[in-house]
Amino acid sequence: MIRGEVKIALVDDHTLFRTGLKGLLEQHDDFSVVADVGSGEEFLALLPELEVDVVFMDISMPGIDGSETTRRALQLRPELRVITLSMYGDDHYYKLMVECGASGFLLKDSDIEEVYAAVEATASGDSYFSSTLLGMLTRNMSSRITIDTPSDEDALSEREIEILVEVCRGLSNQEIADKLFISKRTVDKHRANILEKTGCKNTANLVVYAIKNRLVEI
Repeated sequence: MIRGEVKIALVDDHTLFRTGLKGLLEQHDDFSVVADVGSGEEFLALLPELEVDVVFMDISMPGIDGSETTRRALQLRPELRVITLSMYGDDHYYKLMVECGASGFLLKDSDIEEVYAAVEATASGDSYFSSTLLGMLTRNMSSRITIDTPSDEDALSEREIEILVEVCRGLSNQEIADKLFISKRTVDKHRANILEKTGCKNTANLVVYAIKNRLVEI
């Protein structure tokens, strides 16, 4: 849950896009745009003195790109929440952005309600994928070829990883049960265990977890 005003920074090398996004964000009563810059270098220079909660980060920029800017920013401010802004065809960057610490992913042509939802989710500590982008990623997602034996009781079992991958692909519990030839009740139990072990709350959180822990390929 968001408490108080969310302070937002925009980092994108297209001035017209930033101007439009800033205007839309400031229509929301609980959002305030506190920085509006055209490069990673500018943002990193401002960051030590900047009060900011959420950053919209363009993936592809001249100079320091979005992934490196994200990595450096989170070294300075680990609590910062970064929403990746991308175009169609940028999907090869998503794994890198997850590994660098981004927690939200939006296509640049997302509607404003989805932009608001991304800010609210990430500011509250959750992950967020635009519905279009999530569908695109999960369709192309595959599990790792090899799965390590869990080394402690909090690690996911091989069966839990199988189910996690299918959840990330968007399958319902009944569809997973049918695919793996097990009962829906068994899937329900495994899914509850997965959420407890990973601390995830929704499919977007699970996708980020799976990518970050290299349980899937995209």
